[in-house]
Amino acid sequence: MKQPLIIALDFSSINDVQQFLMPFQQESLFVKVGMELFYKEGLSIISALKEQNHQIFLDLKLHDIPNTVKQGMKSLASLEVDLVNVHAAGGMNMMQAAVEGLDLGTAAGKKRPDCIAVTQLTSTSDEMLKEQQLITHSMQEVVTHYAALAKKSGLDGVVCSTHEVPSIRKAAGEDFLTVTPGIRMGTDSVDDQVRVATPQLAREYGSSAIVVGRSITKAKDPLKAYYEMLQQWKGERITR
Repeated sequence: MKQPLIIALDFSSINDVQQFLMPFQQESLFVKVGMELFYKEGLSIISALKEQNHQIFLDLKLHDIPNTVKQGMKSLASLEVDLVNVHAAGGMNMMQAAVEGLDLGTAAGKKRPDCIAVTQLTSTSDEMLKEQQLITHSMQEVVTHYAALAKKSGLDGVVCSTHEVPSIRKAAGEDFLTVTPGIRMGTDSVDDQVRVATPQLAREYGSSAIVVGRSITKAKDPLKAYYEMLQQWKGERITR
């Protein structure tokens, strides 16, 4: 994974996705398929995106008993997507089982999907952490702890806020993936996110990848918005 900008395809149907992707026909993208789209369209959306030569982050956030997650990941590995995830709150046994399932489900000669753990959702605030989850440690401490557990469990990285990347780098090393959602341009609405950042800040803090949704998918000119985001993220002029 070389610093991709992952576009969150937060659409309700494959038709909406295809309409959105029309201006991107000359681009090989890295896209995220979440629950709404996958539960509606199933395997057909994965097949369609692979046919268009796009890389895929299948964002289903598995969180269950270890054996269930193991078998689920075994099935997901057969789809030959590039990135999948679990909730770190499921614990080390569950995360280890996820990797085992991916290894079992990956065909001989193929690379297994990278597996990352969600630390805390970027919609979670410090108040929610304390008042609703009854966690007394700070957000930074919780996220860093989850990242360390994920690395010990054999995962490839975590989903985290940009603001937590430096502490995760110290705890888990430079090769550990930090995939950061909640990315907005400075003038964009934060919507339901709390711990947000710009592409430039994500680059400066050392994120491995950024996930961008509505700032591109809801833009008047999605292709233009994509290139503007990409330019900030890469820190260099991008020619079309």
